[in-house]
Amino acid sequence: MRQLKLLVAILLTAFLVAGAAHAATKVFKATLNGASEVPPTTSSATGTATATLDTATRKLTWDVTYSGLSGPAMAAHIHGPAEPGKNAGVVVPLTGSLQSPIQGSRILTPAQVANLEAGKYYVNVHTGANKGGEIRGQLLPAQ
Repeated sequence: MRQLKLLVAILLTAFLVAGAAHAATKVFKATLNGASEVPPTTSSATGTATATLDTATRKLTWDVTYSGLSGPAMAAHIHGPAEPGKNAGVVVPLTGSLQSPIQGSRILTPAQVANLEAGKYYVNVHTGANKGGEIRGQLLPAQ
């Protein structure tokens, strides 16, 4: 009987640990500013992006806030793969309302997850005065 209780306890613990590992989330953050754009802008606007990845479903959920843009946001995207200081194409268009905060979610492919985890994605916000992007920030694992 004692061995049965021990076995049940071990199996229950293994089940709980496996379930917790299966439902992990990872948080990524970016500080957006004009100096990070390529080429840099003289914008005094600032912003932050927080992206949360559910590793079980590969669902990325984001919250982008900004202030001080030269005009209304015309577009916002997650770009990559690119290191800081390099440009890349749009990976995830941030759709819906572009007023701060910009919020949304999307399922990523396994390759996109790998690039995100490697720090190769950035967020930028575009305006009429800065069509290539007014502020930008690299998405990196939150500390």
